[in-house]
Amino acid sequence: MNRLFLITGGNIGDRKKNLETAAALIQKQIGKIIRLSAMYETEAWGITNQPAFYNQVLEIDTLLSAREVLHLILKIEEEMGRKRTIKNAARIIDIDILFFNNEIINEQNLIIPHPEIANRRFVLLPLLELDPTKLHPVLNKSIRELLAETKDKLKAIPVQTAATSDQSTSK
Repeated sequence: MNRLFLITGGNIGDRKKNLETAAALIQKQIGKIIRLSAMYETEAWGITNQPAFYNQVLEIDTLLSAREVLHLILKIEEEMGRKRTIKNAARIIDIDILFFNNEIINEQNLIIPHPEIANRRFVLLPLLELDPTKLHPVLNKSIRELLAETKDKLKAIPVQTAATSDQSTSK
């Protein structure tokens, strides 16, 4: 069994519903979601003159390889209506692999751990919530240490706790 951390995000349409849809598709196609972080509303990173994003980290058990996971997340993004235009542009959904076990993979179109983890509060805060002591296998620092050291000061505010996510959809 492989342990996988993904981050989902988007800033077009019903952001909360889009993350919930992505999580359902991930659970169906990739593997069992063990834990999810709260959803965070985050200022846009890269191209800043666009709506705020919702982001969430998912911890998953999967039997798939990292390459198979990449193939399926691209398929899920497409299925949800993602249109790739320019880098960091507004989008309905974005799904990135953060960690795959403790593996270091550097292949064309697949770099794990995600090379920008240490530079993005909107990734570090939900990771901290799930596993603050998780060690980054390249930087040899915990998520807690990376968050303390990041230069990224963009706001990332929890909008929904993971504990209430199931209750809110049943109303």
